[in-house]
Formats: sequence, structure tokens, C-alpha cells
Amino acid sequence: MKKTFLAMLMMMVSILSTYAQAEIKFDKLTNNFGNFEESNPVQKATFTFTNIGDKPLVINQAIASCGCTVPNYTKQPIMPGQKGTISVTYNGKGKFPGHFKKTITVRTNGKVEMTRLYIEGNMTEKK
Repeated sequence: MKKTFLAMLMMMVSILSTYAQAEIKFDKLTNNFGNFEESNPVQKATFTFTNIGDKPLVINQAIASCGCTVPNYTKQPIMPGQKGTISVTYNGKGKFPGHFKKTITVRTNGKVEMTRLYIEGNMTEKK
């Protein structure tokens, strides 16, 4: 009887622990730099997120859609309820003026494994 009860208890704990997961929630998914001049081509944005899950959140990678955009992110695990950041630097030097929209793909160990962040803006010609 005790062995059966213990086995059932262990099985329930293991089932419940499989449902526990990290979960990422961003404050915003898009950052618009607006208009900026070609003479000031480097623009920076910070995306803040919270682990709303019940396990530590790990960002496995953050990859930009082109070499002109560089993401930096929190490397250590983010505990449940804690915040982290992904900083993105866009460098338009040598690029043609005009509108742009770049993607940063974020992969985590969370419930939703992939999230896309966007930066956009309009680089105007140097006056």
C-alpha cells in the first residue's frame, strides 16, 4: 500500500514538473527609430522581457537578419518573475538612405521557443 502510494505520488510530481516551463514576455516587439540623418547612422534599441513562467529562462541565441544589426542579450538564466534585456545596435554607415526594417530572431528554452523582434526607421540623406 505504501509503495503504491509513493509510486503514485512520484508519478504525479513528475507529470506536474513537465508542465512547468519558462515563458518569455516582451514589453514590445517593435522599435521604430523614426527619422535620423545619414551623418548619425548608429542607432540603439533595448527590448525588455520578463520570465512569466515557473522555470529559469535561457536565451539560446539572438540572430539578426543582416550584418548591420547586432543583438546583445542577457547570457545568464533569468529566474521566474525576473527581467532581462536584448540590446540591438543598427549601423547604417555605408547603406543607402531610406526606410529599413530588420528582424532579430530570439530562441529560448521557453514555452514559445522562437520570437521575432523588429527594428525599423528611415535614414535620411546627409544635409
